[in-house]
Amino acid sequence: MDALHTHLAQIRTRLDDVPALQKLEEQTSIPKEYAVVSGVVSLFFLIFFGIGAGVLCNVIGFLYPAFKSFQALENRVSSEVTQWLIYWVVFSFFSIIEVFVDVLLYWIPFYYSFKVAFLLWAMMPQTRGAKFLYDSFLKDFLKKNESKIDAALKDAKTSAGKVAVEASGAAKEVAASFASSLNKSSGDKKDE
Repeated sequence: MDALHTHLAQIRTRLDDVPALQKLEEQTSIPKEYAVVSGVVSLFFLIFFGIGAGVLCNVIGFLYPAFKSFQALENRVSSEVTQWLIYWVVFSFFSIIEVFVDVLLYWIPFYYSFKVAFLLWAMMPQTRGAKFLYDSFLKDFLKKNESKIDAALKDAKTSAGKVAVEASGAAKEVAASFASSLNKSSGDKKDE
């Protein structure tokens, strides 16, 4: 029991620098170390049992990396900018693959627990997992298929442009038809 109190005291010391937790403690009378530990445990169980796990994974995969990317850009530290660009390339590649195999992933037990672990491994500066994946697999794959990817993107842009033009034309026709029916309707009421 003393070991538990020692760990909680260490956590409290680390949390003393967080003003939001100090304010939370004052408002709720719940010690900040208990609030943080219960939050982490709750988050673990939500992910482990898959309750809202998809949303939680997306928040974990976006929030911290987006903030760190912003800091790297603002502080103009090129090594950090490179690290976060590599993370976003790996994250995008992983997300694209995930879209196509989503039906299969549903059947993997604790998939979201594995996904959170993967995302943390990929994003943490201590592990530099994204850099490892990029250097050992993704860079060669992307370089080898760069022309194919560029051609597919060009085709997609052309197709999207055509769809936008057709949708715009259809919207104009609907608007004209609607305006015409309103004019007829108001004309019929004047005749009465």
